[in-house]
Amino acid sequence: MSAVIQNRAVSPIPLVFVATIISALLSGCQSIPLFSDDQPEHIVWNSKPNNIASHEFNLSSDQGMVGALASISSHENDTLSDIGRHYGLGYNDITIANANLDPWTLPAEQTVLLPLRFVLPDAPRKGIVLNLANMRMFYYPKNRTDSVLTYPVGIGRQGWNTPLGQTQIVAKKANPDWTVPESIHREHQALGDPLPKVIHAGPDNPLGSYAMPLGFSGYLIHGTNKPYGIGLQVSHGCVQLYPEDIEALFNKVEVGTPVRIVHQPYMATWQDDMLYLEAHHPLDKWEKQQKQLQKDIRKKLQQLATEKQATVDWGKVERILQRADGVPTPVLPDSADLPELTADAVQLAHPEQFYGQPVINDLSDKDWSILAANFENETDAQKLAAMLNHQGPPIPARKIAKDGGFQVVAGPFKNKKEAKTVAQRIKLNFDMEVKAIDPKQATRN
Repeated sequence: MSAVIQNRAVSPIPLVFVATIISALLSGCQSIPLFSDDQPEHIVWNSKPNNIASHEFNLSSDQGMVGALASISSHENDTLSDIGRHYGLGYNDITIANANLDPWTLPAEQTVLLPLRFVLPDAPRKGIVLNLANMRMFYYPKNRTDSVLTYPVGIGRQGWNTPLGQTQIVAKKANPDWTVPESIHREHQALGDPLPKVIHAGPDNPLGSYAMPLGFSGYLIHGTNKPYGIGLQVSHGCVQLYPEDIEALFNKVEVGTPVRIVHQPYMATWQDDMLYLEAHHPLDKWEKQQKQLQKDIRKKLQQLATEKQATVDWGKVERILQRADGVPTPVLPDSADLPELTADAVQLAHPEQFYGQPVINDLSDKDWSILAANFENETDAQKLAAMLNHQGPPIPARKIAKDGGFQVVAGPFKNKKEAKTVAQRIKLNFDMEVKAIDPKQATRN
């Protein structure tokens, strides 16, 4: 997210605002219709399956990688966040694999790579293994050695890092209340956003509908009311999952399930007589260890290659380490690189609507609204509208053509109080001065 949104009506939005906003927030197979034999002329073969395995995979004892790459052709107004969530990917997964695309303003008919192939962390396959480096959880069900489930997660941001080590789930709580720690009270007070001592279960609770405290005091695995923070460093150290994923996990795991938290940005494995490397940038806390971590993975690649008397393309290894796009890529000579992998990916049919995609209601002349910004450029207006729609909770917004330019208008809001509350949220998260519009004074195109 590097584009700058330039605003004619208010001060220019700083280059770093996009990252700040986001940090502050936040199986199936192709079905073929059956036709009777007397209507063969109406048979249409659909070459694109509707779905692909994204969470649960079969697993053999010697298997180090699961899943398959897929792709989808975008429609107008799609965002990488919506596509990622629909296919079980976090914001990090989908954006680093599609680094050439703007996450919020995808053109129509753009190929989006779905990185649904994962190298398993180098850790015992027991209970939950969480790899902070790629913000992904792997769950090995008890008494089932033939499967693994994987979910994207949000983790602790800089200064509130999720701890490494071995622990376990010590309790399970549905519809939890959140007793706000004093340190978080002070942080929100300083931002002019004070919190109550206890936030009860409901849509305003950042724990979501399910929580599982860990043996590390004060840390939990839980849901979220800000799902578009999954795949980002957004929490105060807890591990967050999409609402639909925490519900599935909560119903599967038991109290006492072991949890191992690791940081492995570089992973390698053999699969189908090919050696693969998956690379991510180390998190900021481990950035100074990057050279040693890369040295370690080169050593592992050499060991794995020696075991099968294979040769490594070290030039390709260096390009993968530099790219750090999270896509497992072969490293033997003359093996496929990213363009070939993308071309060979399973092409999926575009769904009618992505799971959890915001639905923006129309504005009427009786609704309160907010004029968020004016733009000369339509793309910049669409970007801000999309980002507002993906706040937690969402702020409904749309771009409107106006006087040769474009406005971003948020709403509808049922009354002045609600509009002013949302205006304060926009000011706090976006550092923008906005104003609520009384429906009696509003003029719409």
